[in-house]
Amino acid sequence: MSWDTQLLKATIIVVTFFPNKNLSEIKMKYYNHSVGSNMKHIQLTTKYRYKMMKKELMRTYCRIAIEEACKRYKIELIVLEVLEEHSHMMVDLPRTLSDAKTMQLLKGFTSYLLFRLVPDFRKRYPKRHFWSEGYFCEGVGFKEFNEVFDYVKNQWKHHH
Repeated sequence: MSWDTQLLKATIIVVTFFPNKNLSEIKMKYYNHSVGSNMKHIQLTTKYRYKMMKKELMRTYCRIAIEEACKRYKIELIVLEVLEEHSHMMVDLPRTLSDAKTMQLLKGFTSYLLFRLVPDFRKRYPKRHFWSEGYFCEGVGFKEFNEVFDYVKNQWKHHH
């Protein structure tokens, strides 16, 4: 096991907590030549909808992989919920990132990390394609922020 895999596994001990943000805490971002936000509701699904994250440990690995991808690409993660075969998140993207590029970066880096953390995933996905080709990505405005936030946060109620 390499040192970076050991480091990532050590971060499992840290409990991830997303404070309940509300609309008043979300601020416009100021760039050189533009002002605004680029909030998105994103859903990623495992390939063939295999329930790869049935165990809490696997959901934690997936959560950490998504958090690390967001940190790496300067994507503000507002809320994240990982279920057995898919994950929902609400993010605020840098205004220079398109939806397609965001999905490419998130799916690619999280897959890379997950296959490093859990080598047995290669038995199910020998070509190392963890996520399905498709995705859901919809813009979230200030008016629907609270509604989407609650929807993502309460995913367990929708699916159980």
